[in-house]
Parts: sequence; C-alpha cells; structure tokens
Amino acid sequence: MNFMKTDSPRFEFADSVVYRFILVFFTRLKMIRGILCLLMGMLLISANPVDNPGPYTAYLFTYFTGGEKGDEQIRFALSEDGFNYIALHDNKPILSSAAISSTGGVRDPHILRACDGKTFFMVATDMHVAKNEWGPNVAMVMMKSPDLVHWTHAVVNVPEKFPEFAHVNRVWAPQTIYDPALKKYMLYWSMRLGNGPDKIYYAYANKDFTDLETTPKQLFFSPTNSACIDADIIYHDGKYNMFFKTEGADAGIKKAVSEKINEGYVSLDRYLDQTDESVEGAGVFKLNNDEGWILMYDVYKKGAYQFTQSKDLLNFTVVDKKVSMDFHPRHGTVMAITTQEYKRLLDAWFPIGNVLSGAQNKSVRSNNTVVEGTTVTLSVSRDTDLSRLDPQFTFPKVYTLKPAGPQDFSKGPVKYTVAMDKKVTEIEVGAVRYGNPVLNGYFADPDILYSEKEKKFYLYPTSDGFVHWSGRRFKTFSSTDLLHWRDEGVILDLEKDVSWAKANAWAPTIVETKRGSGYRYYYYFTAGQKIGVASSDSPVGPFVDKGKPLIDFKPQGVNGGQEIDPAVFLDPVSKNHFLYWGNGYMAGVRLHDDMVSFNQDSVRVLTPDATFREGTYVIFRKGIYYFFWSEDDTRSAEYKVRYGTSDSPLGPIRVARENIVIRRNDTLAIRATGHNSIIQIPGRDEWYIVYHRFTRPQGDAMGGAAGYHREVCIDRLKFNADGTIEQVIPTLNGIEPVALH
Repeated sequence: MNFMKTDSPRFEFADSVVYRFILVFFTRLKMIRGILCLLMGMLLISANPVDNPGPYTAYLFTYFTGGEKGDEQIRFALSEDGFNYIALHDNKPILSSAAISSTGGVRDPHILRACDGKTFFMVATDMHVAKNEWGPNVAMVMMKSPDLVHWTHAVVNVPEKFPEFAHVNRVWAPQTIYDPALKKYMLYWSMRLGNGPDKIYYAYANKDFTDLETTPKQLFFSPTNSACIDADIIYHDGKYNMFFKTEGADAGIKKAVSEKINEGYVSLDRYLDQTDESVEGAGVFKLNNDEGWILMYDVYKKGAYQFTQSKDLLNFTVVDKKVSMDFHPRHGTVMAITTQEYKRLLDAWFPIGNVLSGAQNKSVRSNNTVVEGTTVTLSVSRDTDLSRLDPQFTFPKVYTLKPAGPQDFSKGPVKYTVAMDKKVTEIEVGAVRYGNPVLNGYFADPDILYSEKEKKFYLYPTSDGFVHWSGRRFKTFSSTDLLHWRDEGVILDLEKDVSWAKANAWAPTIVETKRGSGYRYYYYFTAGQKIGVASSDSPVGPFVDKGKPLIDFKPQGVNGGQEIDPAVFLDPVSKNHFLYWGNGYMAGVRLHDDMVSFNQDSVRVLTPDATFREGTYVIFRKGIYYFFWSEDDTRSAEYKVRYGTSDSPLGPIRVARENIVIRRNDTLAIRATGHNSIIQIPGRDEWYIVYHRFTRPQGDAMGGAAGYHREVCIDRLKFNADGTIEQVIPTLNGIEPVALH
C-alpha cells in the first residue's frame, strides 16, 4: 500500500459568508431542492452539484474485476490523494450480484452523491459474461444508500418495462446525473436495438430511485454512425461534457459538449485517451486539491488502468507513475468523500489487521503477510535481523500507530496499538524468516542459468501480476548463492524491442554459448502466443530480437494447443542444442549452429502422455535424459510437475507410474507448484528445482486470478540410487545458501 499525504485544506466557496447567506435565503424560500442544486453546480464546478457535507478529503472507487467466475461483482477501494488506492474487504465484493441482479453478475458500476449530500445512488449493468457470455443483456440495477454501507436495489428490465423497446439486446454502462431544470435524476446508458449501432439513451428515475418513470429517449449517437458506449457526463463551466467511447475503426475516447443536459451534444473531433491500446469505461472525477481533473479508463486488453490529468477537460497528460493499486479494476468510477465517510467505509470493510499489512521495509515480503484477525505475521528474508526490525508500516492517516521505529521481534510477536478516534485495537505482529519465495514480487515460469563467464546464477522469469498474463517486459535477476537475488532490470521490452508482437510476454529460456574466446547468449521467449529469439553478449542484455518469430506454426499432426513455453537444452553428449516448446503438445527440434534457425521438417512431437500440459524442461544426468513438464492449468491449485526419461534428447519418453516431481503442500498452504527449471551446481551432483506457486496466503481467495499472481521458489531436488526422482515437498524455508567453491 502506498499512501500520500493530502495538501492542507484550501478555501472553498462553500465555506464563505456569501454561500451561507445564499443557503439561508433559499432554505427560507423552500427552494433548496431545485435552485440550490443548480447554483452549486455552477459555482462549485461539480459533476453532480450537492449540498456541501463538509470538505472532501478522500475518494471512493467502485469497480468490478473481470469476466471470470466471481469477478462481475461490485467492489470498493479508497484513496487519500486520488492516485493511490487500497481495496476494501480484501478485494472481495461488497454486494452479492446473485442477490441484486437478474443475471447473477453486474458490471460498470457508477456512483453518485445526491443533492442532499448524504444519499448515494449506484447503477450497474446487469450482465454475467462468465455465465451467459456476451448474449443479450437487457437490464440495469439501480441502488440507493444512506451511508455507502447499506444498499437497497431494484432491477429495471428495459424491454419488459417498455414494450416499444422489445428488440433491445444490449443495455450497457448506466450512469446517473442530476437535472436541475426538472429537479430529477437522469439515467443515461448505451443501448442497441437489433443489429443497429449502440447509441446513448436517457430516462428519468422515480422519486425512490427504484425504477424509470419516463420512456427512454435517444441522447446521442456517434457522428460516424458507428457504435458509441460508456458515456460519462461532467458539468463544468456551464456546459455538459459527455465523454464516450467510439467503436469500429475509429475506436477511442472522445467528448461531446452541450449547454443542455438532455439534448444538443456536439462531438469534438479529437481523441482524448493517451494510448494506442484498446480502451473503454471512461470515468472523470475532480481532484479535491484543485489540481484539475482525472480522466481514467480501462485498458482492457492489456489488463491495466490508465490515469490522465487535465486542467481544462480537453488536454490530458498521462500520470500513471503516480498511481498504485493493490487490485486490478475493470470499468469503474470514482467519487469524492469526506473524512467521516472515509472512516465509515474503513470501519465497515477494512479488517483492522490490514492496517499493519503494508510494510515497506525491503526485507519484508509484503505479498506474503498473513493477517488473521488481530494477528499479523510478516514474512522476511532469511538474513533479516529480527532484534531491530523496523517494518516501516504505511497505513491510512486516520489511524495512529504505536510503537514506531525498530522493534525486537526475535523474542516473539510485538504488540502494536492501532487507534481511530476513540476506538483502540491491540494487534500482535510477528516476523518469520523464510527463504521462499526467492524473489520479492509476482514472477512465474522461472528459467535458471549458471553463467561460466560471470560465475553467477541468473533467473529469467515471466513478469507476473498482470490480468490474464498481459505483461510486456522481461527481467532478470543474478545471484552467487541461489538465495540472495539482485534485480538486473528489464532485458527485453516487447513494446520497444520486438516488432512482431506487443503482448503476453511469457516463459523465457536462455542458453550460454562459447564462441572462441567470447560468449553469446540466446534468449527464447513467448510473445503473442509465438516464440521468438533474441541475443546478447551479456546475460543481462541488452538483447536484440531476431526481427520475426522463430516458431509461429503447429507441428505436423497437431491441431490444438499454443506455441508457447520454449526450453533450450545443450546435449553434453552430441554437443548439439535442442529447443522444446508447446502447450497441449510437446515438440522438439535440433537447432542449427546459428542458434536462431532449424529444419522445420525435423520437428518431432514428443508428448509423453495425457498429463502433459506445458512447461517442458530437459536435463542430462548419468546417461539419462530427464524430461519435466507441468500438468493441469496454471490457475489450478493442482498444477504440478511430472517427469519421464529417455535415451535421446528427442525421445521417445518413458513415463514411470510414480512420476510426480512436485505438487501442492496443503499443510503449509502452498498451491499450484509448477512450470519448473532445474539447476546443477557446477562440478557436483547437486540439483535444485526452481518453480512457481500461487502467491501465499492471498492466492487461495483469488480464484482464477491466482494463476497470474505467482511467486518463484527454489527447493532441493534429489535422485534415488536407481535414477528415479524423489518427490519434492515444497517448503517455506527454501534452501541454504549454495557455495560455488
């Protein structure tokens, strides 16, 4: 978690004598509901003019997380500065979609403060892609709350309520705004009739915000007659600014402007999103510190969210480097809240132990902190001095924490007190030294190399933690003992260094070759479900891509699967190099001496048996070739490693009855141990397995998302006297430092 201090309170018109006079005047005239809302809308420059409930000091972000099971539900997050957010309720839903919707799923939540300053409206798309795919969805959910914690709801099925819209097959992304002329709340959303383009429609809510009381009317359509969706209307300087997404060839975020809330919008011929990626779900909110506006949007194919900032709602600058989130949102909205509301939300959905889950000390593996009620256990690196450990906790500023600074954790848990107002809680914090994971952060599919040139070990993992494995950069790490790893930085960036693919940077492998008195490194990697190769004179790069895929075809006889997960192997017998790959099938081929080509007719399909899924790795020991592979899906807790043996680097592969190399350890809550590589200590019959697992302990609650929140671990690999492999029990302690000499 990263919390930033807010600026000191600024002067607000709402605090002035003039404002108080106006408030009393119109209150006495009993005209506050209409005229005051309009006046404050012009003077406070607010997207939704409201009675002032007090200075806004924080932000509430409401969002959903994706299209898989359990994702299409409303979640909340908080921020103190509009840039750095923490998820409430451990990123679990704050409302059950099964209870509030007709489909079992909701998307695209929009939240609004009512004119009275203390009532809140939320609307969402009634849609469940995980269950119904993208089939017709024709309803929206309307919700109302007096406190942001307790919500009532109602479902509005458009074709059922309005027979003239019987041919509607899409009702998407509803939002709400107050119409000061009619003194009513206007809902607007994108809707498609038959095979026509999506257009923006509007209707007015009833007094109780449980239904629509007017027939939908067209509000706006794309000037190019293509679809337009995801509208967000912001009132500023006497005009209504409608941000929307165009579809088709001109897809992107644009803006239309009108002096009236429900008609007359004129589109500006200008894209406002600051990326070439596919985007949707534009959301605009004003910063509390008077530093302008934020336009954010869902970069959905990349699994990212982009924030841009503007002073005039027209010229936007990317500010992603200022943004942090401990969750992956999809299409949501942000609303300013008061300190009292901020505290109320924390009290309702932020477990007190989480206050001490954000340790920033580099020796603390923050992803592995265990919170159980009022007990917190920190996972720290093996050589941490527990007698003088300062966790460097960061937490919401409405809390106070004692004691501060370094504490002695060597004798057991340390007692901290956390206070918010008059509520004081005692929390016990312990610290345990673990060797696994060996890298701090989310990484997966580790390939390991011992460099004869550098006399070091190098790890080459997938950079993980991105929705649907959408990472785009590769890093490497170096070590002299397999326990302490140094981040050597990015060695290949798809966006900058690769011309033929820009997404899905997965599962690399590397080999060191000696040419005369020098060394050359060949780095095989997955990008866009194809395999490429890049080379360098150093194990830490920079690497130069070949310029086109090395593998973008299926072997003869293979109809399914993916061309991913390369593994390179130097055969000590023949001195030839071999390359293996495949998801759903295992393929192998001998590389030419240039290391960047091979005879396609020589490719062999080596799939050992039905347990093979992906992640081939090959070693040679005492005359035997060992083939390793992963079984099941990386999103499954049952993901595991198996092996077979052969007399040749190109098979056939013999599969023993008992051939599991490593699998889950439920005693220690270690799940999904797979996609391995193997390293031999030079000159010794000493072997180690490098693999990834679900992040621990959060992975168990993540569902499928645990499959892209993985961590790299190392444990000892042992062989029995007959050459079979002794099953590895994955550990938290990991290994002792390895001495090379």
